[in-house]
Amino acid sequence: MALRATIRGRTYRFESIKEVLAKANPPKSGDALAGIAARDAVERVAARAVLSELTLAQLRQNPVVPYEEDELTRLVEDTLDDQAYRAVQDLTVGQLREWLLETGTTGARIRAISPGLTPEMAAAVCKLMSNMDLMVVGRKCEVVVRANNTLGLPGRMSSRLQPNHPTDDVEGILYSTREGLSYGCGDAVIGVNPATDTAESTAEILRALHDLMRRNGVPTQHCVLSHITVQMRALSELRSPMDLMFQSLAGSEKANTAFGISVGLVDEAYAMMRELATTRGPNRMYFETGQGSALSSDAHHGADQVTMEARCYGFARRYKPFLVNTVVGFIGPEYLETGSQITRAGLEDHFMGKLLGLPMGCDACFTYHSAMSQDELESLKVLLGAAGCAYLMSLPVGDDIMLNYQSTSFHDIPSVRGLLESRPTPEFDAWLEAAGIMRDGRPGPRFGDAEAIR
Repeated sequence: MALRATIRGRTYRFESIKEVLAKANPPKSGDALAGIAARDAVERVAARAVLSELTLAQLRQNPVVPYEEDELTRLVEDTLDDQAYRAVQDLTVGQLREWLLETGTTGARIRAISPGLTPEMAAAVCKLMSNMDLMVVGRKCEVVVRANNTLGLPGRMSSRLQPNHPTDDVEGILYSTREGLSYGCGDAVIGVNPATDTAESTAEILRALHDLMRRNGVPTQHCVLSHITVQMRALSELRSPMDLMFQSLAGSEKANTAFGISVGLVDEAYAMMRELATTRGPNRMYFETGQGSALSSDAHHGADQVTMEARCYGFARRYKPFLVNTVVGFIGPEYLETGSQITRAGLEDHFMGKLLGLPMGCDACFTYHSAMSQDELESLKVLLGAAGCAYLMSLPVGDDIMLNYQSTSFHDIPSVRGLLESRPTPEFDAWLEAAGIMRDGRPGPRFGDAEAIR
């Protein structure tokens, strides 16, 4: 296989498809840290020229982590939809990009071929796209799912209400939850990152949130983001109510081992949720990802962070989740250093997840030692909303006092919805109107009144 391109009279040669994928990537501090980034802009152009001529069949035959070494590679290969794959196998990556961007290529047509795409294919085409390209195709890829309400419908943008508390004080969590609900937040999920990773604490928070939702008739889901084994114990042994089960995912077996998970363990959790979850709809799992997670545990196998992120989505789609979101700037500047890198990564992740059939949200965020401004963060939220992002985070003043990072505030959600003329999920929208929090999609008499929630 000739992996070379000539630019300005100089021939650039690449040793493998993995190297082409890495060097075609836009600049990322994580790829530079790993020593796999293009040396300059001209080498990056050469890598993209080579990548554009590779076929999807070649990408399937050359996963970045070999089949024999990695259970995620085996999972993707063994479950790929052959009929959908055969429809696209002869396309080059450049041709796939053009097809995705054609005005006649609808969301339904993209959904038809999605089960035949490997993560490496999604990552490859992503590298040939501009930010606007990623937004245009991401918006086309409508993914509709249902738990206790319906996520992903056209004209709708949801939010995760994140009422974290540094000591897991239940009253503090409930007050923050009531405040968020009063601003129209929380239709994707009320999800708490616990300070104490025990089954007892997880069960206590779940029961308190369940009671609040029941008393007020709030049509949403709740979740406590403890380790999946802790949640399994809270569900099976303590019989706590549980709408969604959560776990962070990575893009290689080695990285997932560092997280304390495997395909078999998540299969077990998924089966448990199908039997015991309090969710009414068929979608019961919640996953979070983020570029750089595999590199941070030295489990990236020499692959770039965009491709490793795409492999997270190949893992997630096995479980038909209700929520998936990339926590895009949370891991730190070692992996995404600047506002432009974080913005690009958020749009990349949203696009790749949607292309692979997932209901993608994003925690548009940054850690305090990153080179991103508040204005850049606000711009990213609007870009994601315009791209059809299913949901964003929402927390008090956008400042998480437990996890120490900057994200989306309760006030940001109605602002972005207003700019883009979008609404919450239909069920939650009707509840907000009945509660007087909203009136015809605009702030109502009880907007921002936490006492409106009992």
